[in-house]
Amino acid sequence: MKRLALAFALLLAFVDAFAVSDSLSVPVGASGVQSPTGIWWPRTGSAKSSVVVWFHGGMGSGNCAKGLVAGNDFANLYPKKIVVSVSACREKHWVTKGMMDAVDAALDSVAARRKSPVEKVSLVGVSDGALGVLFYSLEGRRAVNDRLLMSSFGKMLGEAGELASANAERMRSGRWRFLQGGKDRLYPSNQAVPWIEEFCKAVQVDCELRFDPEGEHDWSYWKDKRMDWIRDAIRK
Repeated sequence: MKRLALAFALLLAFVDAFAVSDSLSVPVGASGVQSPTGIWWPRTGSAKSSVVVWFHGGMGSGNCAKGLVAGNDFANLYPKKIVVSVSACREKHWVTKGMMDAVDAALDSVAARRKSPVEKVSLVGVSDGALGVLFYSLEGRRAVNDRLLMSSFGKMLGEAGELASANAERMRSGRWRFLQGGKDRLYPSNQAVPWIEEFCKAVQVDCELRFDPEGEHDWSYWKDKRMDWIRDAIRK
């Protein structure tokens, strides 16, 4: 009997370690287009859970529903957080007001469902998803706590100093963490790293670059090799 009770307790602990997935569609501004969105809920206590927005990469692909699955891996690493993953695609890419409206619409939905406002969020972006982190920091409606940008190339948005000082009140709140690799196949470190260093200098808040000479352009690399850096960036 004791063994059965212990086995049941272990099973409950195992189940509780994974988030519960959900989905919805949110409007992309006034375009009439809907963005498929994945949401991962903690099994208990969602009314007080902090919220993380996951910005996926690969905006240029023909898959316009990436958000439905993109946040799953991260959500399982942080099962006590609510993870929101909106889908960006082609002309409806992250650096548009419509996609920022879509992110905030998804957060409005979370607030309505849990009957508790979402006033602050943390942001995670991989590859060109990091552009979403930067642009939401400029244009989003919610305050930002922590930011994690992996395998990024912010220079696509302009000069580092100019971006850091644009909408300074928003850009200079919360923390910034950049993970960049020496073996990034898309964004060479001799171009990406100087931009990040200049941005951190200009933004004048808690901003840090962590560089791995072996780092690749791949979420799986950072998760498998540098989980401690991820945990430092997005606090429990």
